[in-house]
Amino acid sequence: MPAPRTVLLTGAAGGLGTLMRDLLPGYGYELRLLDVRPIEGEPDAITADLADADALREAVRGVDAIIHLAGISLEAPFAKILTANIEGTYNLYEAARQEGVGRIVFASSNHAVGYTPRPQGDDPLIPVDTPRRPDTFYGLSKCFGEDLAQLYWDRHGLETVSVRIGSCFPEPTSVRMLSVWMSPADGARLFHAALTAEDVGHTVVYGSSANTRLWWDLASARALGYEPQDDSEPYAEKLIAEQGELEPGNEAHAYLGGHFVTDPPIWPY
Repeated sequence: MPAPRTVLLTGAAGGLGTLMRDLLPGYGYELRLLDVRPIEGEPDAITADLADADALREAVRGVDAIIHLAGISLEAPFAKILTANIEGTYNLYEAARQEGVGRIVFASSNHAVGYTPRPQGDDPLIPVDTPRRPDTFYGLSKCFGEDLAQLYWDRHGLETVSVRIGSCFPEPTSVRMLSVWMSPADGARLFHAALTAEDVGHTVVYGSSANTRLWWDLASARALGYEPQDDSEPYAEKLIAEQGELEPGNEAHAYLGGHFVTDPPIWPY
């Protein structure tokens, strides 16, 4: 598939959005930026909320594809997750359908399968078709996004690559992150592959670098043409010395979702 020329980047003021603003133009993309907050140094960026259907339709008009990073990226009360991550994603898909946009790259999350036990020892890598087991309302919203993407492919022919992102930072900051880290450069490589691969329909992939301690299977991402170049292992010695190895008996270390399975930050059960 020819590389799309103009790509709408939602959530462009966020951490991942900021990284991609710097990296994706190197692949030839002209980015149209959108965020609920003004973006410093970007006077042409669109400031709009995902609840504003009219603004979203105007934002998507004329773009070749969308990378959807916007929304709440941590746990929050369900009402806030519902508005930003569930209704907001629906609004974006409707705007894309109405304006004839052919492809969306959706920022899903490993927290859609957060209650999946992590591999240990000789256990096989976790495949993308493992049953979804969200660890939070946030993870639940990513399951909804994946199902919405499937519906819009089956019903409307709107293609999506749902990327279950691990942790995309300049370098890993925890021992758990050694297994789920995606370098910013690999993140740009994966998004580029997701935008340009042919006949993706609705494809789910895991988003990480080629980490020595990898937990999940990158086969579906590689099938798009993604070739990760980075590995978290150079950071391992320092992080393990500071934090210790993961402990199988520690619930936060036993599942893919990490502390999301044990430490709801907003509400007690």
